[in-house]
Amino acid sequence: MRRLLGVDAPDGAGSSHRITAVVNVGDDVWMHGLRICPDLDTCMYTLGDGIDPVRGWGHAGETWNAKEELAAYGAKPDWFGLGDRDIATHLIRTQMLRTGYPLSAVTEALCNRWQPGVTLLPVTDDRSETHVVITDPEDGEQRAIHFQEWWVRHRAQVPTHSFAHIGAEQATPAPGVLEAIEGADIVLLAPSNPVVSVGAILAVPGIRGALRTTTAKVVGVSPIIGGKPLRGMADECLDVIGVDTSAEAIGRWYGARSGTGILDGWLVHDTDTADVPGVAVRAVPLLMSDPDATAAMVHAALDVAGVTL
Repeated sequence: MRRLLGVDAPDGAGSSHRITAVVNVGDDVWMHGLRICPDLDTCMYTLGDGIDPVRGWGHAGETWNAKEELAAYGAKPDWFGLGDRDIATHLIRTQMLRTGYPLSAVTEALCNRWQPGVTLLPVTDDRSETHVVITDPEDGEQRAIHFQEWWVRHRAQVPTHSFAHIGAEQATPAPGVLEAIEGADIVLLAPSNPVVSVGAILAVPGIRGALRTTTAKVVGVSPIIGGKPLRGMADECLDVIGVDTSAEAIGRWYGARSGTGILDGWLVHDTDTADVPGVAVRAVPLLMSDPDATAAMVHAALDVAGVTL
């Protein structure tokens, strides 16, 4: 993964290309006194060659002694597991946050160890958490719970009514975020969950506006292949907001920049079709099974945007 998206230079070769990843913080949560930032950590571990390749999250070679000890003490919540190696990351982050460092500075410090080869930026240093309004199966009452409880504890299998980005309206983009969007040669929307990942980023004031006014082309990558999400539960989230689980429906939901949306281009899998008014649609293989496949997909996005590296 050192050659992120196939446009970074090989190790030691040097490169004039700079990649900035603006990362969702809506999943972030306090757990057992520690600040957990799942998406930032997954990006950092993956690009730093430290991710568990089977789970797709957390450390490779992880152990779970602390989780077992917490369970023995009866500590709650018991549905969210923290790996022993992962706890070290959360301890450093929490200590720095409590000292007064903003999340963006903390992330930069953590990346000094992992050397991901890109600039990782939280979309905001402020609180902006995704909460979910459900009907509680225990008492039949409606209540809002943190996204992590909905996703990890309930596996999205409870009656769900809406999503809310708590704190987003008061949040501001972290330093460097707007500058990265405004100064980009191309902006790629990752094939992440459009509702609770990309949607949580767009909920921060200023982000959507920057995407609409940047001189760069904005190209999105469909998270849906053959009517199903490749991983995760995007279909469950889309169902809540009334959007079909299809590449076409999501592309139309994002919309064209020539109208009121954010897309110039939209990549769909080569077995799918999509008609998104005002958006250049390209059907290409989207399975990022290895670095070469990932590079081919990204170069297709560059081609749609008319960008030559």
